[in-house]
Amino acid sequence: MIKTQNTKRYDLEERTFSFAKRIRIFLKKLPKNIFFYEDINQLTRSSGSVGANYIEANESLSRKDFFMRIKICRKEAKESKYWLQLINCDNDLILDKERLILIQESIELTSIFGSIIRKNE
Repeated sequence: MIKTQNTKRYDLEERTFSFAKRIRIFLKKLPKNIFFYEDINQLTRSSGSVGANYIEANESLSRKDFFMRIKICRKEAKESKYWLQLINCDNDLILDKERLILIQESIELTSIFGSIIRKNE
């Protein structure tokens, strides 16, 4: 059982890392526009915070600390969705498709963290 939990934990660590990395790759492709800078900075921070807080949750010192970190993961995934929705891809269908895929991933991560919270309350 412990091995299964560690495998699941590793998979979610990898998934959150991949999410943050894919966000950064996507952002590099966007046209350089002064109006995007704040949105890009906020999205970069929130997407990275999802995985960083998940790692912190896995190293938590108490059950209360674990759930606080998981709640932060959920909040940051929701925030990432918000910033992704604000980004305008200037009618570039390829970029917009990538953006929609990232929005879907943020929704799935939000659901996963919400499920962890509900199952353990």
